[in-house]
Amino acid sequence: MLKFDRLLETYLSRAPKGFKSFSMAMPVWLKEKLYLKSVLRNELKSLGVKGKSKGPQLLFTEHHQSHAASAYYPSPYNDAAVLCIDGVGEWATTSVWHGQGEKLTPVWQINFPHSLGMLYSAFTYYTGFKVNSGEYKLMGLAPYGEPKYVDTILTHLIDVKDDGTFKLNMDYFDYVTGLTMTNKQFDRLFDGPPRQPESPITQREMDLARSVQEVTERVVLRLGHTVHKELGSKNLCLAGGVALNCVANGRLSREGPFRNIWIQPAAGDAGGAIGAALATWYQYLENDRPAPKSDAMRGSYLGPTYSAEDIAASLEELGAVYEVLNDDDLPGHVASVLADENVVGWFQGRMEFGPRALGGRSILGDPRSTNMQSIMNLKIKYRESFRPFAPSVLAERVSDYFDIQSTSPYMLQVSEIKDQHRISMTEEQQNMFGVEKLNVPRSTIPAITHVDYSARIQTVHKETNPRYHALLSSFDDKTGCPVLVNTSFNVRGEPIVATPEDAYRCFMRTEMDYLVIENFVLHKPSQPKWTKNEDWMNEFELD
Repeated sequence: MLKFDRLLETYLSRAPKGFKSFSMAMPVWLKEKLYLKSVLRNELKSLGVKGKSKGPQLLFTEHHQSHAASAYYPSPYNDAAVLCIDGVGEWATTSVWHGQGEKLTPVWQINFPHSLGMLYSAFTYYTGFKVNSGEYKLMGLAPYGEPKYVDTILTHLIDVKDDGTFKLNMDYFDYVTGLTMTNKQFDRLFDGPPRQPESPITQREMDLARSVQEVTERVVLRLGHTVHKELGSKNLCLAGGVALNCVANGRLSREGPFRNIWIQPAAGDAGGAIGAALATWYQYLENDRPAPKSDAMRGSYLGPTYSAEDIAASLEELGAVYEVLNDDDLPGHVASVLADENVVGWFQGRMEFGPRALGGRSILGDPRSTNMQSIMNLKIKYRESFRPFAPSVLAERVSDYFDIQSTSPYMLQVSEIKDQHRISMTEEQQNMFGVEKLNVPRSTIPAITHVDYSARIQTVHKETNPRYHALLSSFDDKTGCPVLVNTSFNVRGEPIVATPEDAYRCFMRTEMDYLVIENFVLHKPSQPKWTKNEDWMNEFELD
């Protein structure tokens, strides 16, 4: 009802503008969404969930309340400021909360249509990427550009105050009442229409990406300082879609006022499921919250796992050829395979919850290889060549390679490669523009070093993923490098693999060399020819 209230108030305040959008939105609200509570009750009742005569009791949290609860309650802090930034919930687009014990108190919020997430999504749309899934591409593209549009954005699109609060100039946006993110006035401001999806990326898109990224970081930093000043806590928890901007997170960690920062690994809307459950447990049922001793997300390994019997049965049914190694031999064998520049599909333990592959459903490679980034992008992931890959690094060795003072178990902070591992650019290389820089090795681990000497880091901990930690340790023993390339086990547009069947299918459709499912090791040349679903690349819409 709160969201419906926002839609009605927004449309009425701008009538008759937006009538087409209004007429398209209302039928689904009047026929379905306003009766969602009844639909849920009836469906749960049909599944045998008992409750009152009308079905089980249902509780609803507000959108930003669920974000805040997902950030604070699993965190290792008993007192923390909580900052939630996203596109929009019901009304809130940015909200501040104070977590103390089991209490989570709202402090203030910024309301729709003024939204940092919507600003970033507007540039995602304008540069030709898909809104609500392509924002991370914009972030990855930013280092190839120059911040030449920062002043234009700050002058015309967003008014940012010293305390980080902001207002958007809605004359340039169409998302409130229209069917797109930006309008013709936005086009005139940046000298042309939006880039068509899948068309060549030009220097303009790179400069736009860099510019809106700089503005986003500036706002996040200012908000961080304001929240710290107002609440006085040394700890900060983050959630909401903008909390997945790991470049901004890295700057806030390095330059911000907080001693400790914890980010919900499923910071986007998926994490609202955890937040709603925790808000109910602590706020509605008023249960005591024990003093936290550690991160309650347990490495975010919360998904399904499979027994050896289940895996063997699946592989036999698929006609796969495999060998089985014991726990002692497996890490060393896979480390040797990786050191020979093979690409390995790694399927181990419980699946990750959230948007990042963290060594449960990952594709792995040797970061020392100068060819690994292009091989993985073009032959495994089938995606744009500019997109960077992340490193997994032993937590106890992270400071040997990266300029970071904290752990980053969820791949949500960007840090720079340490000077001793960097490779200086020649004068000719320094004069290159855009994606020309892509194939210039920047460090001793070039496959995970972005063009600005940065990397999105995952620290691997023996306590939460002992098998992945053992693999990295074996790779370190063989090569002297405690780092691996880690990307999600899927191809572009496809969900991350969840089952052994998914893993084998992805393995056979791509140019991966090995597949390791628990203790089962499969080598591509040994497999029978794959002839199924030859049109598989059209199965999912590209992200």
